[in-house]
Amino acid sequence: MQRFKHFLQWICLSVFIGTACGIASAVFLLSLEKATAFRESHLWLLWLLPFGGLLIGLLYHYLGKEVEGGNNLLIDEFHDPKKAIPFRMAPLVLIGTVITHLFGGSAGREGTAVQMGGSLADQCTHLFRLSHKHRKRLLMIGMSGGFGSVFGVPFAGTLFGIEVLSIGKIEYWAIVECAVASFVAHLVTIHLGVHHAVYFHPDVQGLLSLKTIFLAVAAGFCFGGAAWIFARLTDGISRLSKALTSFPPLRLFLGGAVVSAVFHGLPFSQRYSGLGVPLIVRSIEHPVEIYDWLGKLIMTALTLGFGFKGGEVTPLLFIGSTLGNALSVSGLFPLPLPLLAAMGFVGVFAGAANTPVASTLMAMEMFGWQTGPFVALACFASYAVSGHRGIYHAQRIHLPKSKSGSSDT
Repeated sequence: MQRFKHFLQWICLSVFIGTACGIASAVFLLSLEKATAFRESHLWLLWLLPFGGLLIGLLYHYLGKEVEGGNNLLIDEFHDPKKAIPFRMAPLVLIGTVITHLFGGSAGREGTAVQMGGSLADQCTHLFRLSHKHRKRLLMIGMSGGFGSVFGVPFAGTLFGIEVLSIGKIEYWAIVECAVASFVAHLVTIHLGVHHAVYFHPDVQGLLSLKTIFLAVAAGFCFGGAAWIFARLTDGISRLSKALTSFPPLRLFLGGAVVSAVFHGLPFSQRYSGLGVPLIVRSIEHPVEIYDWLGKLIMTALTLGFGFKGGEVTPLLFIGSTLGNALSVSGLFPLPLPLLAAMGFVGVFAGAANTPVASTLMAMEMFGWQTGPFVALACFASYAVSGHRGIYHAQRIHLPKSKSGSSDT
């Protein structure tokens, strides 16, 4: 009886956290939609990206030093709990991300939603007088609610909150609470008027064979390579920017100037500003420029490497879908373009975030459950070759990806 009461309390708490995550994601996504629409009708805003970066830098330098770690801070707190995540993480990352997108920075949205979810969930430690040993569960619940609601993928959100914490180990002991939070957050977000992108569902009937299995794995290796390049390039730019100046606001100003200069020096690169969802949708059905994946990779690495706020996932989805598109158009992989683009959509993300299970579920929710075998092969192959150091540096390695694996490969 006591165990049932305890479990029921956590379910109720998950509903509460999921509702808070759903409201936060809805406010964020609707704000992001308005910021993007305003920028697209006033392209001169791209010139002001350095000043947008300066503003973000000043906000975090004077108000948010404790929460600069973002998603890595949440993962660190899970593994080594010290003190509750300050509530200010939620509004700061929301404002910072909207500013990034308003002025054209190439960034995503998952980082914002996950940080808001983790921050809001962690406030329950004080609100409901919970012990610190319960903080791990709270953080997992909040991260699941944030991810599931921002992309409209409650199944993937459930797994993301428990898979992203470690490499080689999945913390299933809070899966029910994470599922409740993810589904509730998703429903609240939809109820508040958020409309997620709808993607074409590839036809894969009768396509599974020994040959296509081999092709899916080979394509996954390509996606894992792109994930490896993205993680290393972003990390390298981050190190370089910190070597240039130790004052974060100036670092973001310089980064904004570099990104803005590229946008105006190479006009075609403006297609890589913001989220890029319209081009992702197009790449699933029609051929796009064969270099789009590389352009988005470079612009996102510059934006995030210099410290702009947002997330990596949507850009990784862009990089993956356009890379899959390019592999199909080039004739190197004789698989249907929509299927290969869908495989890349989640394949690069799986390798960069070390979350192959959540990525597979994400693809099946977005492109139809019939794509499961192909996206799973691509995601697991990408995960296997992408190395241990992905976009979340705080992930702990419980089991290396190979017997010769190490944390710096």
